[in-house]
Amino acid sequence: MKKIYLMYAMIVMTANIALAQRGVVYETRTVKSEILKVERKYSIYLPPGYEESDQSYPVLYLLHGAGDDHTGWVQFGQVQYIADKAITEGKSAHLIIVMPDANTGRRGYFNDIRGDFNYEDFFFKELIPHIEKTYRVRADRHYRAVSGLSMGGGGTIFYSLHHPEMFAAAAPLSASTGSWELGQLKSRLGDAATKVSDEKIEEYFKRHSVEGILNNASQEEKDSFKRIRWYISCGDDDFLYEGNSLMHIAFRKAEIPHEYRVKDGGHTWTYWRMELPLVLEFVSKSFMQF
Repeated sequence: MKKIYLMYAMIVMTANIALAQRGVVYETRTVKSEILKVERKYSIYLPPGYEESDQSYPVLYLLHGAGDDHTGWVQFGQVQYIADKAITEGKSAHLIIVMPDANTGRRGYFNDIRGDFNYEDFFFKELIPHIEKTYRVRADRHYRAVSGLSMGGGGTIFYSLHHPEMFAAAAPLSASTGSWELGQLKSRLGDAATKVSDEKIEEYFKRHSVEGILNNASQEEKDSFKRIRWYISCGDDDFLYEGNSLMHIAFRKAEIPHEYRVKDGGHTWTYWRMELPLVLEFVSKSFMQF
């Protein structure tokens, strides 16, 4: 009987430890945006022990792709399971993960070329301050990272190049790397291109061109790009392989240190779920080095 009791006690203790190592995901929370004139949704992962402590945590902004919304990484990316496992195994820091919605109203993470839907302004002027006011987040670039897949990978790239003072690490996955030629941008803009001047289109192109940003950057700006730890990953069967390859080459020419990984896989959740634990480990090392 004593042996059975001890076995039962061990099972209960093991279950309690496993339960204690679980984080919490709130799938839909909102922030009021004066810039976008609408309530914006986001999902958030709070690490194990968040509710029981007064500790402040580093934060990862994790961006979804086109066609998904803030729930994409929760529903298809298994963010809670993957983050819990990485933290339990000691491969990830205890961190907060914020997953904003960029699929309502208009799709995308950037300011609209017409100037009437400025999502990037919302992200930096309203979302980040809201997160840092509402949750126990370390409000310092040394403890802030950004990652995302596809369209969200594009957001990761240009948020980091536009605001290098904001991030310790950037990890674009299967990224949409923007337009590499002006004509390509005009084609992507479609009808919107007919509503603005050629000068405005050229200005927009330079701001959303990896080569344009790097070629026109001052030495101070180039140094700030180098202070970000970069992890770039794309599957060998991904239709966005060319842009990711060109970005790798552009970064090499600009002497920006980065990890560039090409692995077996396509533009799929299978690939992104495989990469997320590595992203968590990578950004955690970025937080720890300071």
